[in-house]
Amino acid sequence: MTENNHSKKRLSKFLAAAGIASRRACEEIIFAGRVTVNHSVALEPQTLVDDNDQIAVDGKSLFSKAEPKVYYILNKPRGYVCTAKKMGSTKIVLEIFNEIPYRLFTVGRLDKETEGLLLITNDGHFANSVIHPSSGIHKEYLAKTDAEITADHLTVISSGTLVEGVFVKPIRVTKVRRGTVKIAVSEGKKREVRTLLEAAGLTVLELTRIRIGGLHLGTLAPGSWREMTEKEKGLIFE
Repeated sequence: MTENNHSKKRLSKFLAAAGIASRRACEEIIFAGRVTVNHSVALEPQTLVDDNDQIAVDGKSLFSKAEPKVYYILNKPRGYVCTAKKMGSTKIVLEIFNEIPYRLFTVGRLDKETEGLLLITNDGHFANSVIHPSSGIHKEYLAKTDAEITADHLTVISSGTLVEGVFVKPIRVTKVRRGTVKIAVSEGKKREVRTLLEAAGLTVLELTRIRIGGLHLGTLAPGSWREMTEKEKGLIFE
């Protein structure tokens, strides 16, 4: 592998990071011949690409070099999903940004019932830097449960559990008040925090992501968004 290839990523992973679909769904899109790389059809998910390649899905360019790079912070409201394509009556996060004239995508995902801090951008390199496991970025959640949090609950949560076939442990677990707990994780597995709480016998009533790296959600109201500052971009990696 050449030095240049160290910065490249598998096409399926690159498309997933850009919010096209899940990794598996992106592989199917590639197999169907719907993706081109530098104007040639790419049929292999393992094709290596980066932001310098011209990538299109169904003839639409994934990124336009003429577009300025934009970065937004959103307090994702409950009931919205983090997909690029609308399915039926389900509300998608990107509808909140209809007034923005660029092809945006979410940096990572929050499930439909989870609220909180979500990053929106059109910068694939930035998105990959945030979500790549090598970045080691911690994410913190505030969870309201159906019972008082006991020492036994904290022990079980801290001990970890299997999530998507992988054993994961939270970075930190802290009781906030009677039925509320903060959980910091680094794995980023699907429904990881909910699974950790369910393994301790707790039912999640509300779940909110409050921090990504050193960037905190703050007082931004659910459904509200604003531009991210350069300082805040740096905080993510602290």
